[in-house]
Amino acid sequence: MKTLILVTMVASAISFGAMAQTSTTSPIPNSSVDNNAPLPGANSFTEGQAKSRLEANGYSDIAGLKKDEKGVWKGTAMNAGAKVDVSVDYRGNIVRH
Repeated sequence: MKTLILVTMVASAISFGAMAQTSTTSPIPNSSVDNNAPLPGANSFTEGQAKSRLEANGYSDIAGLKKDEKGVWKGTAMNAGAKVDVSVDYRGNIVRH
């Protein structure tokens, strides 16, 4: 009987540990894009932060970053050997045009 109780307690503890590792918070924005991105909004990024975000996601030779009237940073960059137009919205979504 003691063995059954002990085994049950160990199994319960293991299952609770697995549940504690499940994240319920949304992740930090990344290069995966919201379907409606770039999203208009009050952009809290500076030009340097928008550029750093692009660089962290594989873009180089970033030029001409300007914040438009919707709060979206727009410019050009190199990615995979091609010059592309890019946007960074207030959530950090990167859109390649």
